[in-house]
Amino acid sequence: MSVEASPMAIPISADRTRRGSLRLPKVSRSVLLSTLTIAALLATWAVVTEMGWANELFLPKPQAVWAAFIKTMTKGYQGATLLQHLGASLYRILVAFALACLIGIPLGVLMGVSRNARALLNPLIEFYRPLPPLGLYTLLVMWLGIGESSKLSLLFLAGLPGIVISTIQAVTSVDPVYVRAAQSLGATRRDLLFHVYLPAAGPLILAGMRISLGFTYTVLVAAEIVAASAGIGWMIWDAAKFLLSDVVIMGLIVLGLTGVVLDLMMRGVAKLLMPWA
Repeated sequence: MSVEASPMAIPISADRTRRGSLRLPKVSRSVLLSTLTIAALLATWAVVTEMGWANELFLPKPQAVWAAFIKTMTKGYQGATLLQHLGASLYRILVAFALACLIGIPLGVLMGVSRNARALLNPLIEFYRPLPPLGLYTLLVMWLGIGESSKLSLLFLAGLPGIVISTIQAVTSVDPVYVRAAQSLGATRRDLLFHVYLPAAGPLILAGMRISLGFTYTVLVAAEIVAASAGIGWMIWDAAKFLLSDVVIMGLIVLGLTGVVLDLMMRGVAKLLMPWA
């Protein structure tokens, strides 16, 4: 007598394999769509410039931008190669962002767990958060001069509010049941901080860090336009004064790709430190 196999008789491993194989086309489709978007933009750019629909003084051909990239990589621009300009900018961004994280995360945790600290410090954060960077920069230059201190301070102040606010939101959204359960087991304040608040609030804190890093990156050009001699932002600003649109567009592309790489690195760190998220 034959026995028909029921759907429940399918092995779990085979079912997982089948589900995993079904996910592969989705990933491939996403990569394909992203590639098509980039290809469409490049094709549109090439067609517009080749047909003469745009003035090459303001929108150069892709070949001219690529030639500017090669020239800046090898011969440099205004005494520094592209890698040197990029290194100067990354140094300013990473140092300022690291300082913003070192100060902003503990400050946000303190304001998240203490209403008194939040009431005391929140007006200061909310007051200067919407101030335009260039307005702050003029004051920083008056106080700190035109050296690296004013540039790092501007980038630090640009990244700090996002980290503080996201950390406050993350800490206050932690389920109180977790806190009470840990307290009932004899957890100290240190235990609550490192074993309850930070693990539970970590994903939101990291999301705020990513947003803050992106905003800090957008302030880079403003930080480098005053008395700088190297940096991607300064290179773009200086090239724009001489209508070198190929260098300007090339610098913007490098700036955007570098920002994407930094964000991917942040996501990779998140997967390593917080796999549960």
